[in-house]
Amino acid sequence: MDIALWVVAGVLSGIFLVAGIMKMTQTKEKLAENMGWVEHYEPRAIKLIGLLETLGAIGLILPAVTNILPILTPLAAIGIALVMVGAMSRHLSRGNETQMVVMNMMFLLMALFVAWGRFGDYAF
Repeated sequence: MDIALWVVAGVLSGIFLVAGIMKMTQTKEKLAENMGWVEHYEPRAIKLIGLLETLGAIGLILPAVTNILPILTPLAAIGIALVMVGAMSRHLSRGNETQMVVMNMMFLLMALFVAWGRFGDYAF
């Protein structure tokens, strides 16, 4: 089970690190080419979402690897789950983004799996 938790945390971390850095470094106009939802947000809010995703990605791996405050790993997973709840809400309100909602749900379930495992019997 520990290996499965590491794999899922690693996959989530990679995805959210790339997505977060992209949101923090690219302009709103550039992001809007592939992410229609950004049209409804101020650039600062988009950067904040990117920062939250980046911090969550780091939090999934770094505390566990360094064994410094490993409790931050399941907390980061919960944070990512909350970001996914917000993303699903936004995509559902737009109406025609079912594929994005399914992807967000998959990430939500993965994050909850990591949180469950690292808070429970498979903590560090």
